[in-house]
Amino acid sequence: MADVQFGAQVSAYLTSWDEIRAVAQTMDAGRYDSIWFADHFVPPNRGKEVEDREAFEAFSLAAAVGVATETLRIGHLVLGNTYRNPGLVAKIAGSVDHISHGRFTLGIGASWFLREHQAYGWGFPPMKERQDRFEEACKMLRGIIHNDGARVTFEGQYYSLDDAPLSPGSYNNPIPILVGGTGPKRTLRTLALYGDILNLDGWAGRGMSVELLKEKVDILHAHCEDVGRDPSEIKITALMPCLLTDDEDAAREWEERIGPGTLNGSADKITQRIGEFIDYGIDEIMFGRRGDNNPEYFQRLDDEVIAQFR
Repeated sequence: MADVQFGAQVSAYLTSWDEIRAVAQTMDAGRYDSIWFADHFVPPNRGKEVEDREAFEAFSLAAAVGVATETLRIGHLVLGNTYRNPGLVAKIAGSVDHISHGRFTLGIGASWFLREHQAYGWGFPPMKERQDRFEEACKMLRGIIHNDGARVTFEGQYYSLDDAPLSPGSYNNPIPILVGGTGPKRTLRTLALYGDILNLDGWAGRGMSVELLKEKVDILHAHCEDVGRDPSEIKITALMPCLLTDDEDAAREWEERIGPGTLNGSADKITQRIGEFIDYGIDEIMFGRRGDNNPEYFQRLDDEVIAQFR
């Protein structure tokens, strides 16, 4: 049990930088291993009435948190590929990795939120093209990140590099790539080819169970065998929506709204559920939260739940 790592997703919207920093520094002083942010340019699925509220740009936030903390790994669940050219993503990722002294994880997905594309004038291709672009971006990102400082030329259908350097690149070890999504045919194969971290997203409405995680891992391992990848190189993680509360009605409403098997209820109940995933062999659990960025809540989660495994 001591080997499992714990992180938390902290809200990047409908909040302030001071609140984000307070939570990050509370986590940094405690038992948490990592902090994660979403990547949205307007608060997602909240309606136009809140579009004028805060939505911090994800890379800027990661860099700021890298300065404000000392030990936490920092990443995104996940960056949207359609928002930035992947060459730019690689360049910013290298900068953030140096700012944080090697604590950055590059989490990236195909993108899904139509409204922010409309708001900022970005194209929103059909799903197949977004998936094609995403796979090509992951191939290009892995190529330039793992090229030991050498210049890279890449010619794809959507993206290209022409004798491109990456300096600064990774601070020490190559920046790990978390591939967002667990689609069985395309996304998990993309992960087997180019990624380092699988993440099962509990916000996706499918619930959260060891059986579902095992199903995804088995598919991933089949893809690894097919492409000649050692599956032990890929870290297994889950973003688990979590409501730590002694109010049974609130816990029940949370599970009905978010999906069965989410972490909800008392510390003892949550600890028991986490133990099931640890027994399976999960490498890291990221707690997901909806609501304000309250340092006291994250401290309670640390003291009453994470402490049981340390």
